[in-house]
Amino acid sequence: MRIPTPLRRPFDGAGRAAVLLAVGGLVQFGALFVLAVPWLDGGPTKASSCLLALAVMTGVLGAACPVLTRAQRARFRAWLGVEIPVAGRSWSWRQLGYHLVAGPLIALGGALTLLLWAAAAVAATVYVWVWALPPGTRLAQAGYAVQAAYLTAAGLAGIYGAAWLSRALARLDTRAATARLGPSRAEVLEQRVEEVAASRAGVVDAADAERRRIERDLHDGAQQRLVSMAVNLGLAKVTLKDLPDEARQVIDEAHREAKEAIAEIGNLVRGLHPAVLEDRGLDAALSGIAERTPLPVGLTVDLADRPAPTVEAVAYFVVSEALANVVKHARATRADVRVERRGGILLVVVTDDGVGGADPTGGSGLAGLAKRVASVDGTFSISSPVGGPTVVTVELPCAL
Repeated sequence: MRIPTPLRRPFDGAGRAAVLLAVGGLVQFGALFVLAVPWLDGGPTKASSCLLALAVMTGVLGAACPVLTRAQRARFRAWLGVEIPVAGRSWSWRQLGYHLVAGPLIALGGALTLLLWAAAAVAATVYVWVWALPPGTRLAQAGYAVQAAYLTAAGLAGIYGAAWLSRALARLDTRAATARLGPSRAEVLEQRVEEVAASRAGVVDAADAERRRIERDLHDGAQQRLVSMAVNLGLAKVTLKDLPDEARQVIDEAHREAKEAIAEIGNLVRGLHPAVLEDRGLDAALSGIAERTPLPVGLTVDLADRPAPTVEAVAYFVVSEALANVVKHARATRADVRVERRGGILLVVVTDDGVGGADPTGGSGLAGLAKRVASVDGTFSISSPVGGPTVVTVELPCAL
């Protein structure tokens, strides 16, 4: 016979919930029994002995807390499929509170619920076991058939009530265990921050790798083709002497534009990720920037070892963009660049003797520079009073 869904729904998961409560009761009452051993057989009577016993109990429970917590996690995983995350600490007062307060109270409720299960099952099956009694006993009880009907109805109601209580207590136990045995809110937030930081570091590394790929493609592809075209146009200018003036003018213009395109791609490639940075490091790459800058640049690089590639790329970008701003806006006669490592920090300082007044919100590229530095958890600061000098200071963590 198929039981209708509305009658069957209260029992969905009730069996697993009842087993969960039974196992939880064994764990909790077993732990409390061990803790109650010092109080058996009269226990300590003096105040000092009571305090000592309480201290011993607290120490024992603190030592057993990791074991009890693992047992509780295994219980929820086995019978409900609920995975409680592991907390950052081996034990905490939150876990101790569960094992001393929430767990025993829920275990007591579970024990009463299991008793209700048993009593309801006995009452609901009264017509089965009553026939095991001697016939005389049954006949001596006048109206036993009516009483058995009432007992059966009460037993069926008790079974439904026990199923509902089992599921309700299992939900309550799950919430309490998740809140007390799992990581705290602070630990969850800390773990989330670590995950976000790791994810952002992965994105930054992926973006840097993509820039290097674009640099290689431009350098080995488009730039080489433009160089070949410029060479051919140059040869055409030299070898083809009998061309009309209009054709020669077209070739000259094409040759000039090809050389300008080569120069623009070269600047773009160096801005993305210069090959010299990857091959020879930050000192050589910054030396190239200093030589190309149309004003004197003093460069000091003091690095015992190379930073991570992502940090190197950001430091290169900082110096390149800062010197470009000096040339465009500062009206300076000299700039100085200092790069050094201080513990776990890569310090980059760019100074110029220009007119000052640099504003990060004024569209000079400083806002983008600050964002680039922040992408690797670095700090960006600028001091630029009117009249100068301007000092850009960047600190990059070398642990990346």
